[in-house]
Amino acid sequence: MKHTQFEGKLIDMPKVLMPIGDATEMMDTWYPYFRLPEAGYELVVAGPEARLYHGVMHEIPPDATVPWDITREQASYHIRADVAFRDVDPTEFAGLFLSGGRAPEYLRYDEDLLRITRHFFEAHKPVGIVCHGIEIAAAAGCLKDRTATTVAKCALDITQFGGRYIDQPCVVDGNLVTARMWADYSQMFGPFIRKLDEAAE
Repeated sequence: MKHTQFEGKLIDMPKVLMPIGDATEMMDTWYPYFRLPEAGYELVVAGPEARLYHGVMHEIPPDATVPWDITREQASYHIRADVAFRDVDPTEFAGLFLSGGRAPEYLRYDEDLLRITRHFFEAHKPVGIVCHGIEIAAAAGCLKDRTATTVAKCALDITQFGGRYIDQPCVVDGNLVTARMWADYSQMFGPFIRKLDEAAE
């Protein structure tokens, strides 16, 4: 039983942790924010501090006069972190979701976040990663001998840390479920939620 119901409210829902920071990609971030509670999991958003963060949108403009070889970044919605990394007890969580955007470029230097990330891999709890979120798992030393996917420009974050990169929409390797980008979520979230459900049984 993942949760119980009391006066129409779900209680005792297993918790999934999602680290974010300024420049978190909002398409990467909003989908798990809404989808995981729909599946019976409480999503807890964590950041370097418990505050409001600036989200961004990444895209390659389809009809730009001057072509872009990489994604263009522009401002998007805001999202609030419920707790600071230093105050997170990872043993209280059933799973981890590492979102994308530019935020992981600097979040990967946060020692508290690296400690948190290692816990989920060492405890074999479900871990979902999309796009640049792979940079956090790489910095935490969790990708050696693992098979994963990510956006192509982050493939080195897998291979340089002893992992195997596969360019496909979703890769499942034990407790680890990865996707290249938010457009692959239709293939990623079924396996990720099944991993959470199996761990909750």
